[in-house]
Amino acid sequence: MSAATPSAPSPADRRVSARIGSISESATLAVDAKAKALKAAGRPVIGFGAGEPDFPTPGYIVEAAVEACRTPKYHRYTPAGGLPELKSAIVAKTLRDSGYEIEAANVLVTNGGKQAIYEAFAAILDPGDEVIVPAPYWTTYPESIRLAGGVPVDVVADETTGYRVTVEQLEAARTERTKVLLFVSPSNPTGAVYPREQVEAVGRWAAEHGLWVLTDEIYEHLVYGDAAARAGAEGLSSSLPVVVPELRDKCIIVNGVAKTYAMTGWRVGWAIGPKDVIKAATNLQSHATSNVSNVAQAAAIAAVTGDLTAVEEMKVAFDRRRRTIVRMLNEIDGVLCPEPEGAFYAYPSVKELLGKEIRGKRPQSSVELAELILEEAEVAVVPGEAFGTPGYLRLSYALGDEDLVEGVSRLQKLLAEAK
Repeated sequence: MSAATPSAPSPADRRVSARIGSISESATLAVDAKAKALKAAGRPVIGFGAGEPDFPTPGYIVEAAVEACRTPKYHRYTPAGGLPELKSAIVAKTLRDSGYEIEAANVLVTNGGKQAIYEAFAAILDPGDEVIVPAPYWTTYPESIRLAGGVPVDVVADETTGYRVTVEQLEAARTERTKVLLFVSPSNPTGAVYPREQVEAVGRWAAEHGLWVLTDEIYEHLVYGDAAARAGAEGLSSSLPVVVPELRDKCIIVNGVAKTYAMTGWRVGWAIGPKDVIKAATNLQSHATSNVSNVAQAAAIAAVTGDLTAVEEMKVAFDRRRRTIVRMLNEIDGVLCPEPEGAFYAYPSVKELLGKEIRGKRPQSSVELAELILEEAEVAVVPGEAFGTPGYLRLSYALGDEDLVEGVSRLQKLLAEAK
């Protein structure tokens, strides 16, 4: 008698839904958590994993939050889509920084940029709609797309092009089901910054084919070197709907205070888009989380309305660390690290090291190499598999200068043993 075919579990027996069970853990947060756990256990781990500034939130922003705690109106529910005064401040900040004129009805204040990304995709995607995702990509993008019922379609760029995709690559990936292009500049994880002419070319291609564009501008203030010089006096990256105005009705901008103002833990982001889409996303948020913490929103008002002195001071430090980490990584045989022009990440290729013997082991993937580095050098890095491109490592240089030099020195010592 043949064995019975196992039956599929009934809905009552399925403990976690297929939709949620298919989500991958955030690799960057997992690496950061492991590094912090090892440090708590007494090991001198240096973490290059999490993408958050090592600076404290500027004092004037903290004081605004303290005052908000004492203000009774902030002790109550407020509009789900954001405090009106914060929306007005975001309108003014967007015009100041990007030259993009919007209204408060174009703004939704969210619990960090991640919620803005998910709610934007949820508002415009139907099941089976395809989203072109340039890779290397931040780990949250494809998961947000899948949760919203969409299908991420990777378009891979490598170090030979500065991690920037071309219009020809995008066109080759476009199908009749393509609805959205994801566009990120400056990029996490690579630090790539698209020059204005490439922003325009990509934007005009999207407009020509009637595509939506979701553009993440969270690192807009962190542009360095030649890229900053090309951007002009403000030194900011080029905002897509400003460069290509005909995209305005099909463009959603995601932004927030986390990276620019060292406010990762405050959880305030926003989405800017057409009024009907923003209204739909606001309806979703009204049932999911309601309003963002009022104290955090008050702090965000102080951030976006204040001057940029503290931001510039942090940027100078990031720029210095950027040049140091690239120089030191490129001194390692088998490592190739293009110079990032924005954000605070280096994304070196380590493909030449894979398969080589290092302390009795032969890592075959960047995952195995990252594990070896953590075990042997007590340095935490994120493998490229997390960003859709095996054979690379991501290192955040948003950590103190001494830790940065010590951490990369440990890498140099360990990887010099490769044979």
